[in-house]
Amino acid sequence: MRQILKKSVWVILVLLTLLYIYPLILTFTNSLMSTQEITDHYGTEEDLFDAGPNYIEMHLVPDMVTLSQYRQTLIEGPLYLKMFWNSIKITVPIVLGQTVISALAAYGFTVLHFKGKEVLFFLYMIVMLLPLQVTLVPNFMMADWLHLTDSYLAIILPGMFNPFGVFLMRQYLKMMPDSYLEAAGMDGAGHIRILFYIVLPMARPAITCVALLTFVDYWNLVEQAVVFIRDSKAQPLSIFLAGINQQQMGVSFAAACFYVCPVLIILYYGQEYLKEGISLSGIKG
Repeated sequence: MRQILKKSVWVILVLLTLLYIYPLILTFTNSLMSTQEITDHYGTEEDLFDAGPNYIEMHLVPDMVTLSQYRQTLIEGPLYLKMFWNSIKITVPIVLGQTVISALAAYGFTVLHFKGKEVLFFLYMIVMLLPLQVTLVPNFMMADWLHLTDSYLAIILPGMFNPFGVFLMRQYLKMMPDSYLEAAGMDGAGHIRILFYIVLPMARPAITCVALLTFVDYWNLVEQAVVFIRDSKAQPLSIFLAGINQQQMGVSFAAACFYVCPVLIILYYGQEYLKEGISLSGIKG
């Protein structure tokens, strides 16, 4: 009976997994169709709009496998690659900056003792819980005061100081044995040596976790780019994909596949750190 139950649960989980990844499979197989085949199956954006609310029959298997969508996207359409590098210019500095700031701030909140530490961390938590739409207005006012509007810095600076990384790192550092830090202090090590030679090597899973989650979050940003970046040529790839169905529906599937590749690669190689960082960070509050 127990074996039957285990097999039933396994079958259900496999079916749920296939259902979950079906959109990815569908996107990939449709990216191997020609532009003409995409138009024949789904019509143009104008056709869909004129038809009114309706269901679209998705086609999983292409009539003829071709890489024409990828050729049009990556070779014949340089705008796509430009938008890709715009996303890199925004995301990479945020990931690097937030990782460094989160590690330093978490060390201060965990190891150092100063007046008002818990109150300050409580304020961090309040800011973290606020919806993005609430913080966009003060961020825009501050960027305008600093003359940073229509600049990547208007997105990068708030992203680097996002409190989520500090929260995750602090939760991880709180479970580190105090005896390690006390022994290092008795040996004459200062805070700099303790941080770089003891804390950071032990907190590698949490640091990687912060970097991965930050990359995924800001790789897919939309609202910040719409508010702060006015030049359409400076927009990130996420904004370009949001309107690609209206302009180039024939290459939308290939563009989506190429767009998701960096996220899938990073999560694939960092999944162990991600699971360890999240699980251990939630053990001790």
